[in-house]
Amino acid sequence: MFAAVMKLVSFLILSAAICHAQNGSLPNDYNSVSTDGLISNSSRYNTILRVDNGTYGPQLEEVHYFYKYWPVGIAVSSQGRIFVTYTRGEYDYTLAEVANKTSERPYPSQDIQLAPDQLNTTFNGIPFGSDNASALNSVQALHITPASSTRPETLWLIDTGRPTIQDSTGSYTMPYAQPGGPKLIGISLDNDTITDTYTFPPDVHFPDSYLNDLRFDLRPTINAAYLVDSSNEGRPGFIMVNLTTGDSWRRLSYHPSVLVDYNALPVYQGHPWYYRNPNQPRSFFREGLDGIQISPDGAYIYYSPLSSQNLYRVPTANLLAPTSDPLSEQAASNNVSWLGQRGGPANGFEGDTNGRIYMCMPTQNAVFYWDERDLGVHAFVRDPRIIWPDGASIGQDGYIYVIVNQLPYMDTWNNGVNARQYPGTILRARLPDGGSKITGLV
Repeated sequence: MFAAVMKLVSFLILSAAICHAQNGSLPNDYNSVSTDGLISNSSRYNTILRVDNGTYGPQLEEVHYFYKYWPVGIAVSSQGRIFVTYTRGEYDYTLAEVANKTSERPYPSQDIQLAPDQLNTTFNGIPFGSDNASALNSVQALHITPASSTRPETLWLIDTGRPTIQDSTGSYTMPYAQPGGPKLIGISLDNDTITDTYTFPPDVHFPDSYLNDLRFDLRPTINAAYLVDSSNEGRPGFIMVNLTTGDSWRRLSYHPSVLVDYNALPVYQGHPWYYRNPNQPRSFFREGLDGIQISPDGAYIYYSPLSSQNLYRVPTANLLAPTSDPLSEQAASNNVSWLGQRGGPANGFEGDTNGRIYMCMPTQNAVFYWDERDLGVHAFVRDPRIIWPDGASIGQDGYIYVIVNQLPYMDTWNNGVNARQYPGTILRARLPDGGSKITGLV
């Protein structure tokens, strides 16, 4: 049934795109073949042949260099403050603010960050993450919401409660989560103090859940957070939080659209890439629901598994429907739309005021975007320096900031051999057509 629905959706999308083109409503560049990055007669390569030099798009600026820890998440404030996260097992802190070009400082302080030996406990021989709801365990993602009449500009973060550790065999693993460890936290950027903490009941966040990303609609009639559970062990899906009542619930758990494309073999820097965790059989990297972005009007959530080429969206009304409605889950499932493939697996998402959905593309060393004007995927920026773009943040300055962390070269992927080379980096590029951060959902 799902396959039949997807075929119908594909036909409707294609028909709509044809109608747009026939009506002449698209700019010329949407109907042309891009040759950006292709050069001819290059003395650098000592050839008269045409060469792909690996780049296209706007100029990339190197904003920051990481020399201590490898970053994952990023958020940029209206004042240009940059915050980053580090998922951890051995790092001294998991949330930091960029201090200068080459260093960061624990944020909001070192005191709130659990020490490495406090990250997990063991019950009956089974490791569990800390249940401390007042301290930071392993922060995955960040998002900043603009100031409003009722709330200051706020840095939101999700703590997975599940640090990565090495077991007795040397393999890397994540302890199970226990209530209190996984949480959603809001920090006022006016005074750098915690203003909100939300934890989850065990029937919403499972021991094998993994919080991955987050978006918000803070308009008074909504006031909700949309969180991603990307668990590759259990039931990936969405977790919603009513920020007024603190209630939370799940939707689309284990729906086909949130699942991995099993046994897909990606290519990084021209090399086919298997997942090689020490002392475990060679396998494939598998991560379900990962990227998430809300539309400027708050009507849709766009999303995708990481290990997949497919892009989907679902009406936010279906995610927000009360669980007391016996048809809420069925309605959400029925209203999932497949928007087509994008040309590779995608990691972090972002979105701008023009409605474009930006997607970090690790196998392409690039950032692509999906545009509702023609229902197609387009190139934005490609550069050999973009070695695994992990997280992204659009600032009110009209730039997209991208974390580059060389993830496929970490020791957990390479039989315990760490092939990463410092520095990691934050790169930024100016958005096209005056695009900027979405600020209307407050």
